[in-house]
Amino acid sequence: MLFRRYSLGLAAAFTAALFAAGAHAADTTPIAGGTLVWGVETDPATLNPQLNGQDKTKLLLRNTYESLLARTADGGYVPWLANEYRISDDGTTYTFTLRDGVTFTDGEKLDAAAIVTNFTRLKDAAYSGSASAGPVSRVADATALDAHTVELKLSEVYAPFLDFAASLEILSPKAFNSGQLKSGGPEIAGTGPFILKRYVKGQDIHFVKNPAYNWAPKTAAHQGPAYLDEITYRFLPESSVRTGALSSGQVDVIEGISGNDAGLFKDNPDFTYQNALNTGTPYSLFLNTTFGPTQDVKVRKALLAAVDVDAVLKSVYRGERTRAWGITSPIDSQFYDKSIEGTYGNDPKLANQLLDEAGWSGRDAAGFRVKDGKRLSVEIVQAQATVRDQRNVLLESVQAQARQSAGIDLTISYVDAGTYTDRRKSGQFGSIANSNTPTDAIDIENHYLPIDRGGSINYSRAAAPDLLAWLEAAASTLDTKERFTLYAKLQRFAILDQAYALPLYEPEDQIAAASYVKGINFRPFKQLPESAYDIWRSE
Repeated sequence: MLFRRYSLGLAAAFTAALFAAGAHAADTTPIAGGTLVWGVETDPATLNPQLNGQDKTKLLLRNTYESLLARTADGGYVPWLANEYRISDDGTTYTFTLRDGVTFTDGEKLDAAAIVTNFTRLKDAAYSGSASAGPVSRVADATALDAHTVELKLSEVYAPFLDFAASLEILSPKAFNSGQLKSGGPEIAGTGPFILKRYVKGQDIHFVKNPAYNWAPKTAAHQGPAYLDEITYRFLPESSVRTGALSSGQVDVIEGISGNDAGLFKDNPDFTYQNALNTGTPYSLFLNTTFGPTQDVKVRKALLAAVDVDAVLKSVYRGERTRAWGITSPIDSQFYDKSIEGTYGNDPKLANQLLDEAGWSGRDAAGFRVKDGKRLSVEIVQAQATVRDQRNVLLESVQAQARQSAGIDLTISYVDAGTYTDRRKSGQFGSIANSNTPTDAIDIENHYLPIDRGGSINYSRAAAPDLLAWLEAAASTLDTKERFTLYAKLQRFAILDQAYALPLYEPEDQIAAASYVKGINFRPFKQLPESAYDIWRSE
């Protein structure tokens, strides 16, 4: 079998070094030692990174858990736990050569058998649930060729597999025998620069330095142990509380800054402020094609036409968020077709015409459209625990626009996690709002594959044959141009032709910190907040 070898050597390291140097050029010489307190928005649903789908908690878990490869700013790969990788010419076999001398914080060695254990266990639905139906389901065989070489054979060509395999957080083999496996916790060891020591739900999570750490990826600004001795993340779900905590010195750093509060930190010499768009799916209203009024494509198209998204974002975020148009983020230029921008929305005349054609021509006393005595009502179901970034205010603004422009009654139901899961499974909802950050079009698959074919968050419940055909074709070729063409077709079909979703804004992260906190940065490419590895205090 022929292979293409990727040594991840000089060129990649040079690119990464430039990125790191640029990010820290303004810093002085780092100082080791000290502690830091960071106010964060989201309490993890689980501390097991393989089971945790909350993008906002990656900031915490990345301190302890690491992956085979790291991504560069341009989407390339550099060594991390693996020194190199090879892909067979037929695209079905991936071979990773592991770095020597890496240990988990529970004393276990990182070897090929440990990697095989991770991939094998993920295929077990009893452990990983819906994750077992995702990219890992393509692994037909995982083999340790020797102590440092892992071979993953796929059942078929699957183009996004490298991103999945490279970014999977690797757990110690001992973790899979722990009673904490599902919930996560101190017994679930990783290889990272910090060790998880304490977690109090709803209060904080505490990490201490891993003194043996010496295998950071080239995207990092330094090598060796972390600078900080300890870091504590406090869970502060209210944006105003986080802002107040930083302003008063109760915490050193915060993430998740509202549009109203950004001005408090920008151009203020006592603080630094950074923001970055994420990869993946924009925050969108996914419209259910199998339940209620949104079964009718004209109703779905009317909703897209009725809302002036630009005006809503300006009102809610004061210009601090980026309008979304498509099915993935514009920073992922390999797959985002920007020709969709400006092609729909803010057209009340069209919205009302479409609703008239759909038979919703009457009005009730409150001004909402009616048909056969029933109001045109679409229920947005939102998990209370996931409400962040003023999204409740955003949805209320969209609700007001839909009513004013077209007489559509958008109701918003905030429910607990159990109810949310039940409603998703039953399909008894009008819309679910969601965003997601996976790269290499895995996010597109998650949202648009049929539910029984791996569409784990296909909230529109779309099942058009064209969708499956395009997604399967894109996944079965390693030709990037061909994949772009296929996803561009899917994007126009999903948004313009079928109105499966109303994209609202591109998710981003914001970080504000006291001026003495140095080395804060965003993860290359995905642009999520990076771990605390490179952070240090100048006082």
